[in-house]
Amino acid sequence: MNALLLTARLDIAESLRSRWFAFYSAVFGGIIVLLFVFGLTESRILGFTGLSRLLVTYIQLCVAILPVFILITTVRSVAGDREAGVFEYMLSLPVPLYAWFWGKMVGRFLVVFLPVFGAMALAALYAVVRGVGVDWPLFLVYTALLVSLAWAFLGIGMLISTLARSPDVAQTGAFLVWLTLLLFLDLILLGVMIRQQLPLEAIIAIAVANPLQSFRTAAILLFDPQMLVMGPAAYVILDSLGRGGYLAFAMIYPVALGTVAAGIGYHLFRRGDLP
Repeated sequence: MNALLLTARLDIAESLRSRWFAFYSAVFGGIIVLLFVFGLTESRILGFTGLSRLLVTYIQLCVAILPVFILITTVRSVAGDREAGVFEYMLSLPVPLYAWFWGKMVGRFLVVFLPVFGAMALAALYAVVRGVGVDWPLFLVYTALLVSLAWAFLGIGMLISTLARSPDVAQTGAFLVWLTLLLFLDLILLGVMIRQQLPLEAIIAIAVANPLQSFRTAAILLFDPQMLVMGPAAYVILDSLGRGGYLAFAMIYPVALGTVAAGIGYHLFRRGDLP
């Protein structure tokens, strides 16, 4: 455990010194500032006012921005260390492979999640100071959804990084994975499934297997409890799981997916040719 924590601390220290982390933090901090500048805390849309309206917009933006940031920065982790010759140095030290791999993942999770959460916390603090209402249960649900989304793509990124033999290949693979999941959010998936005349339940099951889609649907459910914008799909989801059941699924499934992907990556990493 000490070796795992030390590895996580070293990865955090390395990330804090990098330029990508400063840019990454500035992006999410800048989003919150822009939303305040545009006065979203003063607007009222579909019954959402104050900080709730700002969080609704912020969470929708995270669907597109957060996964690609996590993938691109994470895939260089193992592949970059392999190319830089870090493995040879690591094997000369009394550091177990599991401690290095999982410690790196824990450290990277803290690095990628804290700026996202920090921007939300800053918005909540500003709202409290200004006397704007803060829906704390909604804030906690959004935080849990962001944790699950970040962990899912972090696990996928670690798997890609383990499979790739160079940082360039890893980044290309990460971008293709993100682009595929993004394209299959709605149009392509629904078009292919409908042409094959599959049952609606099967289409919905395949759709929510995409972590982007499960996160996006949960965000819509919080914004619109009846999910009117999703049409007949809303009836399948609500009748099968209900509002609370689907929110629980949207939090648990991405975490399980990220853990399984990282576990496969660790298995391949442990059995592979490290140098």
